[in-house]
Amino acid sequence: MYEFIMYEKEAPLAIVTVNRPQVMNAMNNALVEEFARAFAEAEQDDEVRALIITGAGDKAFMAGADIKEVQARDFVLGRKQTRRRQEVLNMLQDMPKPVIAAINGFALGAGLETALACTLRIASANAKLGSPEVNLGIIPGDGATQRLPRMIGFGRAMEMVLTARMVDAEEAYRIGLVNKVVAPEELMAEAKKMAGSIISKSPLAIQYAKEAVNRSMEMGLNEGLAHESYLHALACASEDKKEGVAAFLEKRKAEYKGK
Repeated sequence: MYEFIMYEKEAPLAIVTVNRPQVMNAMNNALVEEFARAFAEAEQDDEVRALIITGAGDKAFMAGADIKEVQARDFVLGRKQTRRRQEVLNMLQDMPKPVIAAINGFALGAGLETALACTLRIASANAKLGSPEVNLGIIPGDGATQRLPRMIGFGRAMEMVLTARMVDAEEAYRIGLVNKVVAPEELMAEAKKMAGSIISKSPLAIQYAKEAVNRSMEMGLNEGLAHESYLHALACASEDKKEGVAAFLEKRKAEYKGK
């Protein structure tokens, strides 16, 4: 079904592994379309409650775009391909389920941009992250100039983009680019553990909370507060809210149904 990725379902998890280790899991146009199919599959599958994205091998999560395809870009292809990639990565940001990037090694260019679109990021201790596009006479095109400042601040993002400097896992953690750093052999176990912690909550509450935080980066404070209040009210009307409160009062584990 897929040539450049592996899609595994370990309900309630789905795991997407970029499977081009011979080229450091570089993103090509065909892989982008497989991403789109896999992300839609995970979102539409009611048995899947969270998605983990990682790379095959131990060297790279995704080391940028396929350089041969970049070489072929002119104005028309540059615009067409980056807009499509932005559209597909927006699927991760807007997915009502949490998406965790398990960053094993290099996450550069399109790899960094894929990780930025995820809900949370866990890095192995040997990970290196960067936005090296200016080294090729171009700029990021899949979202880094927009998502990176929102995540780590204007000054740090400007430095990473203009100098093309890579940051190691510890610096990435210090500046808020990743949520956690673990030993390479512990990466997937930690990603599954984090996903499990989220999955134990009401899927509706997780969906609304993710949407509220996402929208906070796009709205003014008053608009964001109004949107938060609306989503809170939606949660209050759910069966999950009744179950959550009852379970708390009865000192038992809640059994959420996503209704």
